[in-house]
Amino acid sequence: MRVLVTAGPTREYWDRVRFLSSAATGRLGMLLATSLAARGHSCDLVLGPTHLAASTASRADAVTVHPVVSARDMLAACEGVWRECDALVATAAVADYRPAERHDGKRAKGNGPLSLSLVRNPDILATLAAGRGRRPAIGFALQVEDAAAHARRKLVEKDVDAIVLDGPDAMGAGAADFRILHRDGRIVALPRTTKSELAQRLVDLLEELDAAARS
Repeated sequence: MRVLVTAGPTREYWDRVRFLSSAATGRLGMLLATSLAARGHSCDLVLGPTHLAASTASRADAVTVHPVVSARDMLAACEGVWRECDALVATAAVADYRPAERHDGKRAKGNGPLSLSLVRNPDILATLAAGRGRRPAIGFALQVEDAAAHARRKLVEKDVDAIVLDGPDAMGAGAADFRILHRDGRIVALPRTTKSELAQRLVDLLEELDAAARS
């Protein structure tokens, strides 16, 4: 398989030096890329800005790293390779919104409050999944309130095969509690699982889904 993996945060700049983002690091996506390579698959890793070096993933001949910054950058990079890929795993913590306008310099500090107008970013997972056909697609959902219900709704609305549910404590951590929600209603609980272990499970799941799609 050739697998498209999105990872890390996006940065949505509102002036030349300041931006909206999240605490995501891209660790899981990089681990998934190396796990795929170790199992004989190839990977296009579309990676947002992170303090972690992508050298481990990029050393694998089967992994191509595509560095991006914003959500729109990430979507463009994904669309450039998606037609050649056999599966998708969207682990990236993409910013849902971006500033409506970007100041060319550094916006000066004023004496009063600042209002920032935001607009929606493209939904990368939904956009790619809409044209996937029978190709496997797995998404992620970081939820806090009514987590399972929100994740199940996301699975249906984005039309993917599975959603990995986690929480804020997973960002930047080496291990966390995860749940994998499947289309058939199954929920696989993975309490206190390392991201390396989760990456291996996701490769297993991709191989199962790919085999089913080709049968």
